[in-house]
Amino acid sequence: MSHPPSLLQDLPEQVCVLVVGYGPVGAAIGCLLGRYGVRTLIIDKAPDILTQPRAIALDNEALRILQMVGLDEQAFERVAIPQVRMHSPYVGQFGQVNSAGAIDGHAKLVTFYQPALEAALRRLVDAQAMVQTACGVELLELVDDGGGVTARLRDASGVERRLRAGFVVGADGAASFVRRSIGQDFGGATYPEDWLIVDALDVPRPIDHIEFICDPRRPIPHMPAPGRRERWEFMLAPGETREQMESDARIGELLRPWGEPGQMKIERRAVYRFHARCCERFSRGRVFLAGDAAHITPPFVGQGLVAGLRDAANLCWKLAAVVQGRATPAILDSYDQERRPHARAMIGLAKLMGRMVMPRNALVAILTHGTVRLIRLLPPLRRLLDDLGIKPKNRFDKGLFARGGGRLPRGGQLPQGWVRDAQGRIRLSDDLLGDGPVLLGFGLHPHHQLDEQRCRAWTAAGGRMLQICHRSQSLHRGDDAAEDLTGALLPGAAPFGWLVVLRPDRVVLHDGPADEAARLVDESLVLLQGPAPAGLPQAHHTGSTQA
Repeated sequence: MSHPPSLLQDLPEQVCVLVVGYGPVGAAIGCLLGRYGVRTLIIDKAPDILTQPRAIALDNEALRILQMVGLDEQAFERVAIPQVRMHSPYVGQFGQVNSAGAIDGHAKLVTFYQPALEAALRRLVDAQAMVQTACGVELLELVDDGGGVTARLRDASGVERRLRAGFVVGADGAASFVRRSIGQDFGGATYPEDWLIVDALDVPRPIDHIEFICDPRRPIPHMPAPGRRERWEFMLAPGETREQMESDARIGELLRPWGEPGQMKIERRAVYRFHARCCERFSRGRVFLAGDAAHITPPFVGQGLVAGLRDAANLCWKLAAVVQGRATPAILDSYDQERRPHARAMIGLAKLMGRMVMPRNALVAILTHGTVRLIRLLPPLRRLLDDLGIKPKNRFDKGLFARGGGRLPRGGQLPQGWVRDAQGRIRLSDDLLGDGPVLLGFGLHPHHQLDEQRCRAWTAAGGRMLQICHRSQSLHRGDDAAEDLTGALLPGAAPFGWLVVLRPDRVVLHDGPADEAARLVDESLVLLQGPAPAGLPQAHHTGSTQA
């Protein structure tokens, strides 16, 4: 009797990066590593994309990362959400979030269909010559010996083999085998309440916003999604069982306020618990954790997948720099240093929102929701709440950027805007920047401020230079300059003759006046290359420190 060929026989013996988990975060990591030219293997024990919807919300930061990954607005369908409303049975609508409009060229909040996003990401992965995938392959063991990682794999037919990787990224979900393999605790809390999730098609009375019905008797988040889908999340009452809640009769009863059961097609029904958990560290040695393997966020602010995409954007360019010999492994320490505090802050915000969505009883609901409604009578506080001023900013206190104060937010992202490039095309500015670090000159070209030796050193580090002009600027304009059409890139804080160094993830690494260009480049190269191993001299050292 013949056996089908093993999936493992076509895999290489050695790769630069092994990614475990081929969900949306693992796929985004594969896309970015492929764009950066890193030989990568992605494995997943599931044979294909799960067809049921799970994650449902993305914010403008996530959409900007997907743009960086290579997905445009037509790659997968999304529904822009103009408003999030919070209703109380006792005090009426007590809160709202204004999510209409755009930030950095993208809608503030959208819902999406996860299988469609994953399919779009996998098409991009397939187009990457440096990336190989193997579905139906399970990771059995990891051994990090300091010089690399040996992984023992097994395919669906039971065949096993070992593979050597320079680095491993665990994007294998909340039950992560990679996380357990490196001995990381998953500290945090599990909410004691169970929730019934229902996704339905062809709802007769669809909504165009997200609503939270904050009733202590049964809280219900409710939102639209692409394809005439809608999702409800019903908190189970004490004594209600999974079997009862997932029955056709019970689901029909719960959905009756929005239409008769026969008018809708139930796509998914599942009972699960929300979690708020975060690892003590996102890495150990040559093994890194990303997405739900590193942190799990309650769904009340729609940041679960968004946080995983932030992980991908932060980690991949650093891995590429180390793999390609442009930086020492020391820069990889900044991944945990930068990402973990923000992930914890987002979990804290989600827990706060959870207390508003699911108050314990009527008295707590009246006090909590009434207080929020009173606070919103004061315009400054109303703007803080309605415009999500309480959302933690994705700006690092410590990490891989120059210390001290510049005019731009070092450790935070440079805003994105619409520009006209040298060929007259109108584009989002990130699309001009490429996949490496960029030295931007505001109003003048950085090349003219540097000697040839530093220009060569910057190019050798994978960097490029670009001039950003004011709209219709004619003086001091280079042939390849791009015009800032909306003023997003040239605010008052960045005057004519200012330089900014951007990391590949669009984070401001350094900035300063053009007449200090040599110092900025020298200090930026020190940061990007990382400290030299003990006993070896470091190139371009100028005394700059890494925060």
